[in-house]
Formats: sequence, C-alpha cells, structure tokens
Amino acid sequence: MRRTIAACSTLAALALGAAAVVATGPPAAALEPDLADPQTVATGLTVPWGLGFLPDGSALVAERNSGRVLRVRPGASPSTVTTIAGVSATGESGLLGLAVSPTFAQDNLVYVYFTSASDNRIARFRLDTPQTQQVILSGLARASIHDGGRIAFGPDGMLYAAVGDAAVTSNAQNQQSLNGKILRMRPDGGVPATGNPFPGSLVYSLGHRNPQGLAWDAQGRLYASEFGQNTWDEVNQIVAGANYGWPTVEGRSNDTRFRNPIVVWTTAEASPSGATIDGRTLYVAALRGQRLWSVPLDGAGGAGTPVALLQGRYGRLRTVERAPDGALWVTTSNRDGRGTPATDDDRILRFPPIGSPSTPPASASVSAPPPAGACSVRWTADQWGSGFTANVAVTNLAAARTSWTLTFTFPGNQRVTNAWNATVTQSGTAVTARNVSWNGTLASGASVTFGFQATYSGTNTRPTDFSLDGTSCTAS
Repeated sequence: MRRTIAACSTLAALALGAAAVVATGPPAAALEPDLADPQTVATGLTVPWGLGFLPDGSALVAERNSGRVLRVRPGASPSTVTTIAGVSATGESGLLGLAVSPTFAQDNLVYVYFTSASDNRIARFRLDTPQTQQVILSGLARASIHDGGRIAFGPDGMLYAAVGDAAVTSNAQNQQSLNGKILRMRPDGGVPATGNPFPGSLVYSLGHRNPQGLAWDAQGRLYASEFGQNTWDEVNQIVAGANYGWPTVEGRSNDTRFRNPIVVWTTAEASPSGATIDGRTLYVAALRGQRLWSVPLDGAGGAGTPVALLQGRYGRLRTVERAPDGALWVTTSNRDGRGTPATDDDRILRFPPIGSPSTPPASASVSAPPPAGACSVRWTADQWGSGFTANVAVTNLAAARTSWTLTFTFPGNQRVTNAWNATVTQSGTAVTARNVSWNGTLASGASVTFGFQATYSGTNTRPTDFSLDGTSCTAS
C-alpha cells in the first residue's frame, strides 16, 4: 500500500525567476515500513525521549535523565551536542521533547522541553552555539508525573506543546492554567496574532491529563495521544478551543461539553506516548502496551480499527518519528524505571521502507546489464486547496552513480516552496533536483526518494519530461 505524508511546514509563495529550495521540511512519502528488518541506530542510551531530524538526515535526540542532546546517524556512534542547563530529572520528568526549527537552514535553531527544579519550560539554542540556551516559556507546573513534554512545529509554522496536568487534576479545566493543555505559540514563545481560541492566551485546547504525542495529517488536522488514568487511553483530533473532558471524563462520554476521542485503548494496551503520521496512518508508540499502534485515519478527522505492531518485541516504546528518507525511527524506554531493560537498551531502531536501498526491490536483480542511462520515475501527489506535496521516487537502471540530477518541467503554474532529500531549483516552469550529501550514491537498480511542497492554481497536472543526468526516464 502506498501512502503520502502530511505537509509539515507553511506554504509560502516563491519570488518569480530562479529560486533554490534546500532539503528541509517534511519527510518524503514512502512505502510500508519493513517492520521485520530493523536497523539499530544507537544502543546504551537512558530514556531517549524527544527526537528531531536535521537537513543532513541525522537526528537529534533528547536523553531524559542525563539532560544530554545527542546527534545520531546510522553507522556512527552517538555524539553529545550539548547538555541542557538546569534539567531536574525525577520520576517522569527531565529533558523531554525536542523539535528542530522548520526554518533550520536559516536560523539553526533547536527547541527543547524540560523540567527544571521549579517548573517545566521550553528553551531553544542554535546548533552552532549550543552552550547558549534561551528560555522562551517558563512557569509550567512540574511534578514527578504528568509533565506531558512533547513539542512539535505545525504546518502553520507555530510551535505546539503538550502539557500535562502535573498531578493536579483541576489544572486541566482551569483556562488560566497552562497545565493540562495543548499550547500554541510563536517560535519565540509569544502568543500568535491569530489562530488561538482565547485572546492573549497560549491555550489551544484544554481538558487534557497527560498528552505526549502530536502529529498532523495532510489537511493540517492535529492529532494527540494521551494517557488516561486507570481505564482509557486516548487519541484525540485536536480542535482549537475544544475541551477534552479531563478530569470529568476519561475516555468517551455523552457529555456534549466535551469532545470525544477518536480512539480509546485500555491502559494495559497502550500508555501512548509519541506519535507520527504517514499519509492516512497514525503510528503511536506504547509504553505499558509494549507495541506500536497503527491507526488508520479516515480522511475526515476520525479513525478506523487500530492494529498492534511489534508487540512485545522491543519492550516499552516511547517515540516514533518519520525520517526524511521515509523510514520509521522508534525509541525504546526500558530504562525509565518501569521496564525490563535488555543488555543494549535503550535503543533507537530504524525501520526502512520496503523497497528502499537497504532492502532492494526484486526488480533490482536483472539477468543482463541495464541499458545505459535508463531510469524510471514514480510520482505521487497529495493535494488540497491551492497546495500539494509530491513524492518523487527515482530508480537508476543504469550503471552506479555517485551523484544525480533530475530535471522536469511543470505543465502549469506550480511553484515549489519547500523540499526534502534534494536541493530543488526552479526557473520559470523548469525544475532541477540535485542530490544532497547523504544520498548521492545510487547503485544500479537502487532507488532514491525526494519530495517537495508547492502551490498551484487551476489544474495540477503531473510533469512527463523527467530526465536523469540528461537521459529521459519512464514515468508512472
């Protein structure tokens, strides 16, 4: 089954003429993750919590108990980027969420959510000067439990934060408290000029107990996973100003004051933490349930029947994220005081897409040398309103390459605004996509995937004149 990925950055019109778009932004669409063939990215960690990807394909990981931010990539040992000053780790608290700025190529900023000795707070730092850390929001009540902690940038460019009730249930229904809420803020921590439901307030939604997962679909709808108390864990579609019922309601109810979850699990099945969306599938990492939940989204804000994956194979799962190359990264949480750690825990596991270069498709094996210059392109688009995302999968059917350039021409007025896994330039209707540093090598029979976000009006017709290094490709 092929799925397309949610748009994860704000649409912005490019100036007319030549324009370059560097490989940042949302991950590319991909085939199903190969859950039987994981790659171990890192071992020996202690409660890896937040995780975000950099434009070069490496990831930054927040380690809860130590306060360290690590840089990890497949095939290399983790390296320490910085230690966040003032982290106080007790129980469930410590260094929690991490988010990379959607404009990282320009501002070099990384954001973290952490517990200090007095509160929960959000800070940011430049990756080139990580020792200088700026607090942009403080004063969130802290506790040894129910600190929430997930942060993520939405497709509107705003920073969202999932904040727990800090074990004071009345916080969730108190609109003046920032606890038991999902918050929406500018990248500097201020209240956005528009879009928040309560004037002058960061509160976006209320009535939450301990939300820890945030993810957006292709239409810009926000979903959040949330820990229940003793009976029901939840996934909610988050609507500005909506009340999700805690502590009056746990799970579903007939009380019209509150919005019902779209998914409920027993607490033994889930204890849901991190979440990510791939097209119309929401993945949720489960701690007590020791599994990865796959939740089909119905395209209208609801959900179908969840399916349990990886059940009991890796213990407690904390975070799941889509990488720019389409792989799923999953972190374990077996050293959090509630798990049974294996010798190499905690781990970061990478599940590549089926058919990726690490698991070559059967068609890569041929009995005769391929024709020189042969290539094929698969184009998958997901459009809405005046915007769309396109996933472009290029298969090299010629000799191995150490770099590549794909060109094509838009048949309409499409304008690229953001790209990932390639450096994309556009001049008029002509588009050129060149490899980035980590994906230039392309073996014979191997494929590479990149994607971009664009605006359009009228008809969004697919290009047909694809060429790889000057040689025409077949397109599908």
